[in-house]
Amino acid sequence: MSKTHKIAILAGDGIGPEVVQEGLRVLAAASDQFDFSYELTDYPYGTDHWLATGGENGGEIFPDEAFAEAQQHDALLLGAIGDPRAPVGLIERGVIGKLRWEGGLYINLRPIKLSEERWCPLKDKTPADVDMVIIRENTEDAYVFPPEFTDKGGPNETASQPMKYTRMGTERVIRYAFEVAMTRPRKQLTLIDKANAVRAQDIYTRVFDEVSKEYPEVKTDHAYIDAACMWMVKNPEWFDTAVTTNLFGDIITDLGAMVQGGMGVAASGNINPGHFSLFEPIHGSMPKATGKNTANPVATVNAVAMMLEHLGENEAAAAIESAVERLLQSDRVKGLKAGVHSTSEWGDMVLAELNAAVNA
Repeated sequence: MSKTHKIAILAGDGIGPEVVQEGLRVLAAASDQFDFSYELTDYPYGTDHWLATGGENGGEIFPDEAFAEAQQHDALLLGAIGDPRAPVGLIERGVIGKLRWEGGLYINLRPIKLSEERWCPLKDKTPADVDMVIIRENTEDAYVFPPEFTDKGGPNETASQPMKYTRMGTERVIRYAFEVAMTRPRKQLTLIDKANAVRAQDIYTRVFDEVSKEYPEVKTDHAYIDAACMWMVKNPEWFDTAVTTNLFGDIITDLGAMVQGGMGVAASGNINPGHFSLFEPIHGSMPKATGKNTANPVATVNAVAMMLEHLGENEAAAAIESAVERLLQSDRVKGLKAGVHSTSEWGDMVLAELNAAVNA
């Protein structure tokens, strides 16, 4: 008998609950078709919960007890976090940041794959030109360490925030990236940094060179972050697998999302290999669209596929990926922007593709 997967659900803010609902419809269909079982546990945390429990007067963000319980699951599916009713970054750091940093989810895995030429904003680029994976370090760099202010608000104010990298954190993400590159047909890995100006990133240069000696089959190259952004727009086909720092990875993967068709189709995995991991669409919570049934949930569906692959349900994951790809290649899809199709209509179309393939 197959294992029952324990999956935590944190739908979060804004459009999060709506897109997660469609993702769960696809998960249920895949479970029926590929004969695996799962149990869901819902976690209510986000801005509404914080406000309901006191807001700035002691409101709960993600209590330690609930956080520890969530980590006992095999995976967590997250919708979206962030709301202007809360101070900037408070809920994001308290939920996503806590999961990543305290949960040890040191890999941010971002597939960037174009399904259909018409969705790419770049001229004359086809699916053959946009097919890469970016591995972003997820637990270090400027995001993790607190800012420091002196004379805040005064005429001599200074502000700083450390960009710190450890040998352990650097080596494990680079080694993971080499392993991913080994699974790809081109076996090519690009290091993206800015070590010529941010000299602390020399640790990435040195460790990358050291680890590369263990993977002679992998072709390696290097690009500074500014050049990498330029080449991703001009010649995305140059990239296959890339590894980069937390801050730069956050930037370049959003650029990659637009190259593949937009935030509505881009998913990511926050991974501790072999352990509890988090999967999510990379888009924000779009508070103005809350409850309007206009958000594109395809990124969440893709996150479900990534989650199932992590859980070892490779056949189901591949079927979902193929269903989404066929749908985006079909003339039924009139556009990827919010509101072109309703959230529920997107779910119906993905399920129709998934069912058609299984019944063929």
